[in-house]
Amino acid sequence: MLPFLIVGGIGLVLVLISLVFDEILDFLDGALSGTAVGSALVVFGASGAIAVSNGLPEWSAYLISAVVGIVVLVGVQLLIRSLRRSEDGTPSSPVGLYGVTRSTVTTTSGEVSLDGPHEIETRLAFADETIPRDTRIRVIELQGARVRVERATPAPEN
Repeated sequence: MLPFLIVGGIGLVLVLISLVFDEILDFLDGALSGTAVGSALVVFGASGAIAVSNGLPEWSAYLISAVVGIVVLVGVQLLIRSLRRSEDGTPSSPVGLYGVTRSTVTTTSGEVSLDGPHEIETRLAFADETIPRDTRIRVIELQGARVRVERATPAPEN
């Protein structure tokens, strides 16, 4: 049982180092994360210790531990890859989105709410013409944190 406890302890230390120092221990140029390897070692040690304490032969404890450890290694690595892909990268462009003015939008200031899936707050906006509050608009340009908008339907000419 002692080898399983040692391997599990090393795995726990590896997991803690990887979590505290943000994956400082990546293996094979990032193909294996330190968190995945550490998790596999912890599960290897724990399942081996459980198998031995339940009276299973030593060879079966190693076999069970190896299989469970590999499954955990692959599962954690896939989960980490999935989480890395879903991290916030470059923000999506609001150009082309429609919305509604929340205040009067002038050539220098205003606020709009956009209908995009990632648009949960109002945005600062400006326009080439004054657009009254509660008017349907479309974003035509992004300039820094502000958006330039125009009426979604042209204003009626008098």
